[in-house]
Amino acid sequence: MPKMKTKSSCKKRFKVTASGRIKAGQAGKRHGMIKRTTKFIRDARGTTTLSKADEGIIKPMMPYSR
Repeated sequence: MPKMKTKSSCKKRFKVTASGRIKAGQAGKRHGMIKRTTKFIRDARGTTTLSKADEGIIKPMMPYSR
């Protein structure tokens, strides 16, 4: 059977943690920071883990990352 392909957009954007969760960069920080509250900018620092529903979409696109 041939190798399965990993979606290139996913391998660039997501990492899998040791417990199997998906780690991603925080959304909503590319532009328009003037209108965002200081609390939003502070809370959106760093990375976040995806919800279970979003993980179900991403995991099939990354077959060898488990």
